[in-house]
Amino acid sequence: MPAPAKLVDSHQHVRWHQRDEHGLIADMDAHQIKYAWLLTWQLSHLDQAPEYNYALNPILFAPDGSHPGVPLSDLLATKVQYPSRFVVGFCPHPIWEQAPLILQAAYNMHGVRVCGEWKFRVPFDDPRCLAIFQKAGELKMPVVLHLDVPSLPDPQTGAPVFQPRWYGGTVANLENALRACPNTNFIGHAPGFWREISGDADLDPNQYPDGPVTPGGRLFDFFDRHPNLYADLSAGSGRTALARDPAHAVTFLTRYAERLLFGRDYYEQDLHQFLQTLPLTQEVVDKIYWQNAERLVAPPGVD
Repeated sequence: MPAPAKLVDSHQHVRWHQRDEHGLIADMDAHQIKYAWLLTWQLSHLDQAPEYNYALNPILFAPDGSHPGVPLSDLLATKVQYPSRFVVGFCPHPIWEQAPLILQAAYNMHGVRVCGEWKFRVPFDDPRCLAIFQKAGELKMPVVLHLDVPSLPDPQTGAPVFQPRWYGGTVANLENALRACPNTNFIGHAPGFWREISGDADLDPNQYPDGPVTPGGRLFDFFDRHPNLYADLSAGSGRTALARDPAHAVTFLTRYAERLLFGRDYYEQDLHQFLQTLPLTQEVVDKIYWQNAERLVAPPGVD
């Protein structure tokens, strides 16, 4: 793979995974990342995630052990210190009253330019979510979606097994949102999204499928029918989906080069190292690593 002209991390958080903003900058510098999209993750009483306690900012824990997640205040405090290194994202919780207007206030008051990370235990096509997505479309803010399915098949019987750590619902809920908000750009992310690269998504019991890719993956159909759908390759889910079949990955990345974004989600180089093993063209590499991000959102200092 040829070297990209620059690296933009389109999916990152701060005061996260036991590093503060200075640790994040040091990591970005070590890996030649020019700037990153910083995303919130607003936790309510509905979607507390104690399995992530080790990764969250300790100072924000309440006496009862609850946590607000990755709040906008932490992102803005980081942006003030490093204004040229970050684009700020924010997504209000859909259960909040006047959530679309809260998003608009963040856009106007704090320069927020990405709606994300959307990671809530509410279906994507809930009317409260659609109202946020429609406001994001009006403001030309791409929406970064986290999808984890609410059930996986039992490995022995195939019967659905409830997954308490679900977010967003199913790909059917996602498609309803894509149809309802054609003027909003959505960026798919996470295991529930990337499992759909393979035609056996409904049959695989693993949260992170890693077997051979079979024909008929719904992602192809979704990308072909919905020009407002993008995806980021961040975290283990994107890399694992591609690594299932490197030859298939080259075909997929080339076919949808204008819809895919490089991202990390935490402090890792696994995705970058894997992409370096693939015979991608310079055109494809630059689109994925920085051009698509800058087509959706202006770089820091350009508005």
